Amino acid sequence: MASRPPSGASRPVHVALLRGINVGGKHPVPMPELAALFAGAGCGDVRTYIQSGNVIFRADAALAARLPALAAEAIRERFGFPVPVVLRRADELAAAAAANPFLAEGAEPKALHVAFLADAPAPAAVAGLEPDRSPPDRFLVVGREVYLHCPNGVARTRLTTAWLDSRLATVSTLRNWRTVLTLARMAAE
Repeated sequence: MASRPPSGASRPVHVALLRGINVGGKHPVPMPELAALFAGAGCGDVRTYIQSGNVIFRADAALAARLPALAAEAIRERFGFPVPVVLRRADELAAAAAANPFLAEGAEPKALHVAFLADAPAPAAVAGLEPDRSPPDRFLVVGREVYLHCPNGVARTRLTTAWLDSRLATVSTLRNWRTVLTLARMAAE
């Protein structure tokens, strides 16, 4: 990854959400090296949050549009495995955090997750999802987010990223509710 425009604060804040790194000892990517990859691509004010692949940075729209592919290729070259990368602007992440439909119902925050989709799914694909796939788990697709309520824990759900990817014809990555809120706060700072 190359090209280094200035890191100035005038560029919008984005959050990159990487799928499947540093999980269960598989696909290890040290956060300092991940941050360096983003900085090397021209991103400014690069920070990471926890080991699961969350990168907060500044980038202009042109760089941000190319960044998921650039980052995925750089990680594949450097670490030898593919990693899907989903991107959100800070305002999109804040809107996703504010729109969780299960909070209004009084759901326990620890049972909430959000699957961030790379692309908006086709309405027909959303309509074709099985609402009773994994009782008592529930989900709701809103734009490029899938809100999940998994009262027995996400480890037991059948609402997996692989299932979402295959049914919605896009790439997804999952974050727990606490991580979503923390990333939204960090992106707003």
